[in-house]
Amino acid sequence: MKYGTCHSAEPWDWDYLVQQDRIHRLVYTDAQIFQAEMTRIFGGTWVYLAHESEIPERDNFKTGRLGMRPIIVVRDRKGKIRCLLNRCTHRGATVCRQKSGSAKTFVCPYHGWTFSNNGKLAGIPWEGAYSDEFERTNHSLGQVPRVESYRGFIFGTLNLEAPDLVSHLGRAKALLDEWIDRYPNAQITVRSSAHKQIYNGNWKFIYDNAADGYHVNFSHRSLLEVARRLGEEKDMQYFARNPDDSEMYVQYLGNGHVFLDQRPSYPDKPGAYWQNQRPQPGREPFEASIYERWPDKADYLLDLASGSQMNLTIFPNLLIVGNQINVIEPLCVDRTQQTTYATTIAGLPDEINTLRMRTQEDFPNFGVPDDMMNFAECHQGLTIPEMEWVLINRGFGIHHRQQKDPDGIITAPVTDEVPIRSYYQEWKRLMSSNLSLSANAID
Repeated sequence: MKYGTCHSAEPWDWDYLVQQDRIHRLVYTDAQIFQAEMTRIFGGTWVYLAHESEIPERDNFKTGRLGMRPIIVVRDRKGKIRCLLNRCTHRGATVCRQKSGSAKTFVCPYHGWTFSNNGKLAGIPWEGAYSDEFERTNHSLGQVPRVESYRGFIFGTLNLEAPDLVSHLGRAKALLDEWIDRYPNAQITVRSSAHKQIYNGNWKFIYDNAADGYHVNFSHRSLLEVARRLGEEKDMQYFARNPDDSEMYVQYLGNGHVFLDQRPSYPDKPGAYWQNQRPQPGREPFEASIYERWPDKADYLLDLASGSQMNLTIFPNLLIVGNQINVIEPLCVDRTQQTTYATTIAGLPDEINTLRMRTQEDFPNFGVPDDMMNFAECHQGLTIPEMEWVLINRGFGIHHRQQKDPDGIITAPVTDEVPIRSYYQEWKRLMSSNLSLSANAID
């Protein structure tokens, strides 16, 4: 059964609002555009939903959102991964109100309708009050019709005409592989409690910032000063010098995906990542244990406790930053939640996973608040109607500053705004498409 379709109809002039070197402020502040995004962007392309390690066993589930749609990502009783729409087909109440857990059925707390974890309507209290024409099969939970997983990363889309997931990942797939394969013969797990932060601003400010090497020395001065006070050159200090002259770079990968690579700033030798980490309280005993127990590969192992120095952003809502999985969660046009999931690695020593957790606490606590304050202040500034445009023209028109390879990847200095200029073309394509979206019942 199909639960209906959504078609575009708003008379927006997208070419006017999104130009090559500037964006109209309404793209960030207009509530109707935001609602259209929730349909056309978060319904029209592949959206990251969860990691398989969060639902490792049959009947495991976690709740979340697909745009503004409440969802349940579940591994059903047969082991199939599904994304159910968390909305009772009776009167519309959510049927699951826990963040995660294990359940064979979901019972609506309002009137007791019961659904199997594959979405099928399994029971109705005092069903004799319904006529003979009532068919349970017509009232199963809605579900996202296309759910696919790539190496543990679960994505879903409501667009039956979207390309397959691997095609959507495109040139980002090789970088995601590179991030995963940093841990040979090991398994990434997402089992820790999430770090959630909310700011008063539009969701796209996170995406604009994801591959922005221009802001670091100015926005994160307090964080950089932590190491400076100790007289040490540590993580991200290279942004304090002239980053235009560095070997760091940003890339547009196609399909809205962007990448910032900090790795060229590090010496190519074991232990370089670990030695460049900012000080963390209490790490010395764990470090000493690693050198004592694995003297021949201690530098290699300690590097795995450090961030990857890769910032890979998969359109529209997934950021791989360091060792973390960050998810963009729009709440309304001027309110956004970013959820940060720490990762541990099955197969690595416990000391390394403990150090990974301490390392992963660093930037969300001391760097992300800087960014979120900027996002909120940007949104505040964009409420001024007489000043219409947001500039994204750093590096624009200076052709020697960027190169396009035969695969279509655009590479530029780390401070250029080519990632923003480019991902907005994918945003505009989806926003101007006449998409037909559907939520299907049980297969």
